[in-house]
Formats: sequence, structure tokens, C-alpha cells
Amino acid sequence: MVTLSLPAATLLPHWQVADQELAEYFRRETRAISDQCLNNLTTSNAWLEQMPEKRAQLAEMLGLSPMPPRTDLKATVTKRFDADTFTVENLHFHSRPGLYVTANLYVPKNLTKPAPTILYVCGHGPVISNGVSYGTKAGAQQYGSWFAKNGYVCMIIDTLESGEILGEHHGTYRQNMWWWNSRGYTPGGVECWNGMRALDYLSTRPEVDTNRFGITGRSGGGAYSWYVTAMDDRIKAAAPTAGITDLENYVVDGAVEGHCDCMFFVNTYRWDYPQLAALAAPRPLLICNTDDDNIFPLDGVVRLRDKVRRVYDLLGAGEKCGLVITPGPHKDTQELQVPVMRWFNRHLKGEDTLIENAAVKLFSPEQLKVFATLPGDAVNAKIHETFVETEWVEVPRTKKEWAQKRDAWLSMLSRKSFAAWPQHPIPATFTNDIRFGVTVYSASGSRGDGHFELVTDPDTILEFKYSRSTRRNPKERSVLHVWGSAAEAQRGGFFVEDAVNFNTSPRGEWPSDTKRQTQLRRRFMLTGTTVDAMRVWDIVRSIEAIRVSGDFGKLPIRLEASGDMAVNA
Repeated sequence: MVTLSLPAATLLPHWQVADQELAEYFRRETRAISDQCLNNLTTSNAWLEQMPEKRAQLAEMLGLSPMPPRTDLKATVTKRFDADTFTVENLHFHSRPGLYVTANLYVPKNLTKPAPTILYVCGHGPVISNGVSYGTKAGAQQYGSWFAKNGYVCMIIDTLESGEILGEHHGTYRQNMWWWNSRGYTPGGVECWNGMRALDYLSTRPEVDTNRFGITGRSGGGAYSWYVTAMDDRIKAAAPTAGITDLENYVVDGAVEGHCDCMFFVNTYRWDYPQLAALAAPRPLLICNTDDDNIFPLDGVVRLRDKVRRVYDLLGAGEKCGLVITPGPHKDTQELQVPVMRWFNRHLKGEDTLIENAAVKLFSPEQLKVFATLPGDAVNAKIHETFVETEWVEVPRTKKEWAQKRDAWLSMLSRKSFAAWPQHPIPATFTNDIRFGVTVYSASGSRGDGHFELVTDPDTILEFKYSRSTRRNPKERSVLHVWGSAAEAQRGGFFVEDAVNFNTSPRGEWPSDTKRQTQLRRRFMLTGTTVDAMRVWDIVRSIEAIRVSGDFGKLPIRLEASGDMAVNA
């Protein structure tokens, strides 16, 4: 795990000072979100009343609001073959037009009535040979065989990124697609939708008991198990494995750096992850993890389970919230598999027998392949461009209509884009600081220069350089120049005569390490904001400080910026 903390020091380079402040900012924000998570519940009704709103929020954060139309699945079985006690079907369906989901369906032979059914959602285990992808389902086949041998129908579906048709999970992680966050897109939403549509398909099969759906998966599949369970009440029992931890692990301890974008929703409503897990209540939920998993650390998993268990206890269903911890790293092991199998036996079949046979792989990847030739109309590789619908608005036609729309948009921005702004900010006043010192002087009798600092939140300090003409003029005003770096702000670059010129740069100046900057930006997303949203806060606070200053407060203010910073200005 990576931590952001640095040893205390004095006279650090500017970026190291900023790094310390940033680390503390993330600790504080994570703590604030965690403290609010599920802590105000005192009765079962309190939770039940919140659930519809929380599910609606999750749908939005997954890019599923409005919910996509349930279009024709166009389900097609391309191959069917027999094993000893079950049949395997290779099939595909469209979760949306052109969005193909490839799958294997394992069906016990000689069923006399509809059977309990498991949806197995795969994680990140690509099976690729000679440039041909056989899908993640080939690597997880042992689960389908085991469940079918033990009286279950089991469908294993491929992931978007590692299916037979390859899509993308790493938009912000390595593709610089930060517009995903702006659009409200996460591949986790696609995986959730594919799982929900898999339930739609399974509901058409006569072999399936639609009142006894279970879901499981490991790692990425564990995460999708959480999403589908939270969003779809048809899931009657869930056993996610190594697919979740809490915000402290992800943000402060750095576990986010081990995960691609599909593991996370766009955290508009500033949730901690027990909030997601609790949406399973009161349905049977088994949380599984190993004790030495470096990307789902045990301490966060236990904290999450403790919060979720309190919700189950309120609902009188404490025994339905289980926790299994086995030895080992982030790896699929038999010790993790067996409790999952027993969990479904208990809650979907009403049995509690010993597990006598292991889950083993029986087939070659070629046997489980769905397509001989990939379809030409697939949109899997570009689904991120269209999955979240854009909302087009008409240009206001009257002043009144404009005022109404403006007020509505500002309210929405406040609640969503800028929800992480401090609610009770400290006074916006300039201060002196020993790290930079203060100098106020006149040069050539024409300018007075100085340095100030402004604390914009408890962990962010901006340095200001100001220059003013010493010639008094009734038209004198303040000009705030906003720069992209502290070095640019210190150099200045503009001097408007008859004005007080302030030069500063908002937060966000870090070492020139692209990977590090990427992971810092992803942390902002996980805490319900972006670095630019907080830069806007820094600019707003800078204006406030100028306005309340005894020396400059009565002067009109002009705001200037260029490049990327002009958008924030």
C-alpha cells in the first residue's frame, strides 16, 4: 500500500509542503465521510425509509439514472455440449443494442423442477492465447461445474474488459480519460447492468427458479456482486469475495492504486463503502476475504463488516450477515470457495451438508468459446462513449427563464460538483507564515511588493505575491491573476497599473510524475470531488480574502487566468 504521509520538516520545497497538506486533506475528508456513514440509524424503519433514496443515488453514481431501457436481449446459444451430470451452453446476449455479453450456462441434467440459480460474475482474469480472448469465464469455469454438479443452474458471464470482445476498464487509470468522471461514467455501471440483464435472461429459462437467485464473484467479480445485489432485489443471497474495503483503505492507505475504474462508482454523494454493502440487507450476505490481501486490506474489510452488521442487527437479521477470513494473499483458494458453497446451500436450498467435492476445471478454453468470428456490430470497445446519456437543455428564451435555470443549475452544482467544499470554513484572511516570510517594500518609488499566505481549508495554504502602484488613483482596483503553478505565480507576469496585482496558484502542484498525479486525482474522485473543484474553492476563497482585507476590500476585483486555469476562473 502507498501512504501519502511525509515526515515533518521545515523549509520544505513547495511541492513537498503541498504534498503534506494534501495527505492531511485526504485523511480529514475520508474521516468526515466515514463518520457519517450509517451512523445515524437507530431503528429498522430509519434504514428502510432511506433505502429507495440510497438506491437511486447509487444508480446515478453507476451511470444508471435514468435506468437504460430493457431492450431485446437477442439471446443466442452458439454451442451446447454434455458433461457427465450437466450440460454446458455457450451463449451471448445484448445487454444494450450492440453491447454483447458472452457467457457459459451450466445446467444439471434430469431436473424435475426449477433449480436455485447462481450468477457468477468474473473479475480480472483474462484468458488470451495467440491474440484470441476466450473470456474470463474460461478461467472461472470450475464454479459452473461445481454448482451444476450440486443441483444449481449457474451462469458465468465475461467482464467488459476481458471478455471475448475486449472493452476498457482503465480510462482514468492509464488512458487519461478524465471525462469519464465528468460524464458520470464508470465501467462498474456496465458490469452491474450486464449482471442485471443476465438475471433477465435467466428468468426466461424454465430450468431456473427465479425466487432463488444467488450471486458471487471474486475481486472485480466481488465488486460487481455488490453492485448487482444493491440494485436488484431478485438476488436472494450474495457471497462477494475480496471485492470491497472501506474508503480509508482506498484513499489514505493507497489501495486505490491497485484497482482499475470498474471497482468504483463516481462518488457524487460522498459515500463510504459500507453504505453500498448495507443495501443487501436483510438478504443473506457473506463477506469473504483473506488476511493478507494487499488491495483489500483486512482492517478495512472488518470495519466495513462491523458497520453493515449493525444494520442487519437493526433489521433483526444479524445471523444473515456473515464474515469469512482465511489465510493468504489476494488469491482464489479452496478455503474461500467452500464457505461460499455452504452459504448458498443453506440459504437457497435449506441444506447444511459438508462439501465433499472440490471445484475443478474440466474444459479447455476452446470448448467454452462463444464466437467463432467476432460480430461486426459490437460496441463493447466504445461503450464508454454512449453508456451514460447526455442531457441536452434548450437555451433560455427569456430573462425569467434564464434566472430559473441558472438558479437550478447552481443548486445542482453545489449539491454535486462542489459537495466537498468545506461547510464551515475558517475566516478568509491573509496571514504571515515563517516558511515563506513577509516582505513589503517599495522599488524605484513606483511599486510596493509583498507576500501573503491564505489558508483556504485546514490543510491547504496558498502563497500570494502582490504588487501595487504607489501612485494613488481613484480608479485603482484589485486584479487577481490565477496561475497553474507556484513558480508562475511568484514570477507574476502581469502588472496592471493603478491596481493591486495578486498572483497565486490554487492547489494541485505536485511532482512531475504522471502515475502519481493520476492516483491523486483518483483519490479526489473517491472522496466525491475533483482537484479542479477544489481549485475553484481556492479561487473563491482568494476573492473572499481580498474582499474582507482592510487594505484592499473596497476595491473592485478583476479575475484573470489562462489555459486550463481559465476554466476554473
